[in-house]
Amino acid sequence: MEPTVSLVIVAQNEATRIERKLENVLALQYPRDLLEILLASDGSTDDTVGRARTYEAAGITLIAFKTHRGKPAVLNDVIPKARGEIVVLADVRQRFEPGALLAIVRPFADPNVGAVSGELCLTDDAGNTAAGEGIQFYWNYEKLIRKSESRVDSTVGATGAIYAIRRELFEPIPEDTLLDDVLIPIRIARRGFRVVFEPAARAHDLAAKPAQEFTRKVRTIAGNFQLFARERWLLSPFRNRLWFQTLSHKGLRLLGPLFLAVAIASNFLLMNRPFYRWTFVAQIAFYAVALIGYTARSGRNRNPFLGIPYIFCLLNWVTVVAFFRFLTGRQQVTWEKASP
Repeated sequence: MEPTVSLVIVAQNEATRIERKLENVLALQYPRDLLEILLASDGSTDDTVGRARTYEAAGITLIAFKTHRGKPAVLNDVIPKARGEIVVLADVRQRFEPGALLAIVRPFADPNVGAVSGELCLTDDAGNTAAGEGIQFYWNYEKLIRKSESRVDSTVGATGAIYAIRRELFEPIPEDTLLDDVLIPIRIARRGFRVVFEPAARAHDLAAKPAQEFTRKVRTIAGNFQLFARERWLLSPFRNRLWFQTLSHKGLRLLGPLFLAVAIASNFLLMNRPFYRWTFVAQIAFYAVALIGYTARSGRNRNPFLGIPYIFCLLNWVTVVAFFRFLTGRQQVTWEKASP
């Protein structure tokens, strides 16, 4: 028998999309007597609350907070009051497949599983451009890592668009947390439970345009800097059983720009040797292709040889920007919604 589930959606000024999202979740294949749908409005100032109220008769529970505080504060208030054994967390923007809830609760049949990440599938719309092709390649690579980590033990973090936890394992998080979908699961893993990736639990979204991807990734990487600064136990192989996954998946990425700078600088100093002259030329050629990819980022060109180097360089530049935003405290916990 399926467990009781509370589906929690946090929304802020989502009047243009809230009805589409609620229609989507009401059509999910899950026993209605076992499903609680909670919509928490985080201080919305548009018609989000008004439009959502029309769905209360259909079984939506609306929780309207007057102040815009950010998603972590809302989760701290809502999750402890949820009635379901399993809490599924979702955003407004993405569309769930009909069987997503059935799929995401299935791994919880194993009592050692404490959290489950679903799979975010990006549509091909942005893939018609060089930048879109690069974003698709990056996201497919990211999902491959998560699948591999899950097979070994646990994945580090979850997909914010669709992930689930055992309600009893939730512990309040700091209200300025930037990455709830990493901090909540990693704390569950710290208590000895597994965090697994379930590719059959799918949500769909449009692939972001380069400008949107830049904004999202700056926030994500700043959140990773915040995570390592606060959760120091993650850096200890004696306290973190997922130490290798954490360092290789999350930690080394933060050092990417430094590695690249050292590589080209040391290569330049060794140019008196023939081999290193060729490797220097190869590096310059790679960055030249990335620059061409930048100029062609919005053109109708699906050439991955342009898109992948461009996105690679973009994400490393994002890391630099995110580091300084984290250092100066300029990255806010509250967010601005992306365009539909």
